[in-house]
Amino acid sequence: MDKRKVITAYRRGFITMQECAQILGIDSLQIVGIVEDPQWREPARALHKQSANG
Repeated sequence: MDKRKVITAYRRGFITMQECAQILGIDSLQIVGIVEDPQWREPARALHKQSANG
């Protein structure tokens, strides 16, 4: 599974921080740094493409 999608699901409230960390295979404390890192943001173009198709 694409890590950006997992992080996006967490940001949107679909999964908890613990679930996000478990899916990514990392510690819950590490997820805070990853979530705040702009590198892990899903590209806006991809989000628009999904909503147009979906």
